[in-house]
Amino acid sequence: MRKQSAGGRKTKTGCATCRIRKIKCDESKPFCQKCVKTGRTCDGYESVFRSFASPNPRSDAKSRVSPESAPLDATSLNRYFSTKTIFDVDVSCTQEAEQVLQASLGDPSIRHALLCLRTLREDLEMVDSPEQQTLSYNYGLQQYSKALSGLALNLSSPSPEMLKSALFCCQVLISVEQVRGNFSAMGMHIIRGLDIMREYRTRPYLVQDVLMPAKPKGLPSLDVFIIKMLAAPCKFTEQPTAEVAMMTPPAEIAADRKLAPNMRTGIRKTAESVIVFLDNVSLVEFRTGADELLHKRKRLLESLTEWYDGFETAQVVGEPRSINDCFLNLLYLVLRVVLLGALDYEGRLEAENENIQALTNEINDRLKDYDMRRGIENGRNG
Repeated sequence: MRKQSAGGRKTKTGCATCRIRKIKCDESKPFCQKCVKTGRTCDGYESVFRSFASPNPRSDAKSRVSPESAPLDATSLNRYFSTKTIFDVDVSCTQEAEQVLQASLGDPSIRHALLCLRTLREDLEMVDSPEQQTLSYNYGLQQYSKALSGLALNLSSPSPEMLKSALFCCQVLISVEQVRGNFSAMGMHIIRGLDIMREYRTRPYLVQDVLMPAKPKGLPSLDVFIIKMLAAPCKFTEQPTAEVAMMTPPAEIAADRKLAPNMRTGIRKTAESVIVFLDNVSLVEFRTGADELLHKRKRLLESLTEWYDGFETAQVVGEPRSINDCFLNLLYLVLRVVLLGALDYEGRLEAENENIQALTNEINDRLKDYDMRRGIENGRNG
């Protein structure tokens, strides 16, 4: 066994950049604010990558890992955006896919993020050898690291082009974390992405009753993408533990204790209305129009509250909500954050963001043992 140096145990927390500089990291995610505020590139957190060091691959196997030679089309990218599409669900993000692909032509960070998403998704669905899966997964993580570094660099000195790149990167990385099954990290990207939109005022906003135009115009509507992705039907069926399987009738497990269909329909209709509302906010030019939108926002928030009251009433006391209901709850929380932040730059949303993170942490714990490949096979054989 190799002896440890006399310098003491090496810390396993903090970003790679702070560890090299031997300073205390604030451990903000997805990137360290100490690095960002000092103009440095945050190289990410070792805990994400240290378990995936690639062995020396054979040259013939390595040549089959990289998908760079084949172009990615919008239809395929739309499918890769969410793991829900494994179960034949359409997330309806073809327009967003076209925008990302166009932006990637001149932006290495977005290209790295897309290569990561494509590689990990193809690795998830492949029926090749375990060795090939390991090699392609490692390649995908390498691209992830490069994309994350580029994202941090873009936000360290944000120009309109850098912000555009950061929002597109964030969009793709939200999808990447779904494929990796890291829903806690997905929650971090959602929160940070929505914070970026508010912080840099990507839509018109009110300051002391004065309507101000969006600062950098034409930036990606990351909030709309997130809403579409979460509003798409969720067909995950939780795979129960042996103890639960013995205690629960098979029919009840298969049904996943389904929520009333009108509850699902209600939140998705509200989501569609919120997307229309956000489009109108982007176009507003006069204070009178902003006042009308504020009234619309109030009605949408009331509709959300009414839906959530019914949602809570429908839950069975003493039983955990189904994973599908957790995703509906996440959609509710995101819609609420988006509405509260619209037209209101000074609104403080720390509590709402904490709720999003807590719920994605719960989803992460519930799905940590979920075998996505088994789900794929069940879908093919069903």
